[in-house]
Order: sequence, then structure tokens, then C-alpha cells
Amino acid sequence: MSGQALRVLVAEDEPFNLRRLTRLLREAGCEVVAELEDGPSVLAWLAQGEPVDALFLDIQMPGLTGLDLAAELASAHPVVFVTAYAEHAVRAFEQAATDYLLKPVTAERLAATLQRLRTPVHHEAPARPAGPFRVAVKAGEGLVLVDLAKITHFSFEDGTVWAFLGEPLRTTWKTLAEAEQALGDRVVRGHRHLLIRPEAVVGLRAGDSGRLLVRLSGNVELEVSRGAAPAFKARLGLA
Repeated sequence: MSGQALRVLVAEDEPFNLRRLTRLLREAGCEVVAELEDGPSVLAWLAQGEPVDALFLDIQMPGLTGLDLAAELASAHPVVFVTAYAEHAVRAFEQAATDYLLKPVTAERLAATLQRLRTPVHHEAPARPAGPFRVAVKAGEGLVLVDLAKITHFSFEDGTVWAFLGEPLRTTWKTLAEAEQALGDRVVRGHRHLLIRPEAVVGLRAGDSGRLLVRLSGNVELEVSRGAAPAFKARLGLA
């Protein structure tokens, strides 16, 4: 890992889960500054004024839940909620959580969370330009700028990211990660090859094995993977 190590606090009342998460964090290059078992202990530790970059809070803890604890905090520390229960996701994001991890936490999923945390910690986010956001798509030998509001979704195929506004148009992005970095919270992940503009969603229904079938404007229906479904529903404000 490059750059300064993230200083993180972990609060988890189950010893096995506490050991597992702290081990994964250290293996990912983080400095775990505190390992605590309940909400009051977190408040007491933070009252000492020690520097910390992020809080990893279990939602179900004695004394104060992770959600209650986050509401009590007067500081602006980024919070990542960790729980075995996906139904808490909506309340977590209402509390402006940086991320929401389901147990058992995997190293791959944790890496995505840490990348999200590093950006505000080490870099100033560039100011967004006023007016509609536009996407460059290829047209002959040149480029055309298309308003994002006209695009329903983006998919990756044949080494190219395609923007869909009734028909697919080739963008200048070569990977979906590039598109996701440029678009930020203007899109939400549907699966490893799909980004969806939330405002284009007009309906959804349950699919097989925890997947979602999402209907977009223009009568387009796409499938959201089981792994992406909880965060996708949370982004739409749904339980």
C-alpha cells in the first residue's frame, strides 16, 4: 500500500469477529489504534483526542448500537458500519456512512472500502463543475459530449465502456473502474460490468437467488447481482 497508513478504530463485541477484522485491516496496511467492545468505550476513547482516520463500528453492541454511537459523535470521522444484517443498510447510509460491510468481511471487499476512505483522507476532492455533467462518446474521428441525464447505464464489453441512451455509444473509458472514478456517486454499481444512473430507475423486482431485476427509463430491464443488491437498494433509499 502506498501513502500514509490509515489510523482506524474498531468496535466489535464478538471477540472472533474483532480479531478477524483487525487482522484484515493490519494486513491491508492500516494502523489499528483501538480495539473496543462497546459504544461507551468508543466515546471515552475519542474524548482523549487521539487522531484517527476512520471508525469501523459493529451495529449491534451493548450500551450503544453502532448507529446510535454514530449519531452521538460530534466529530466528523468517517464511519464504516459492520454487521451480519443487510436490513440495517438504509439507516447506515442515512447516517452518511462511508461504507457498509456485511460479515464475514472479505479482504477484497475491505480493500474497496479502504480505497474509498483514502480519497478524502489524503486528497482534496476536486470541485464539480456547475451545470449538467457530460460524457465524451466517440463519433467518427472525433468526440461528442452527451449530457449524463440522457444516459441510463454504462456497461463494459470488448475492452470498452459503452454508454446507453437508447443505443450504445462508445466512450473514451477503457475500464469500468475509470468510468466509476470519473462519475462518482452519479452512478451505482449493478455488477462487475454494469453501472446504473439511479435517476434512470423506474422500478425493480426480486429476481432469482437474491438478484434484482431493475427497469430503467426507455423500457430497459437489467439484472443487479446479489452482491451489489443491498448497496443498490440503499442508494435508492429502499429497505
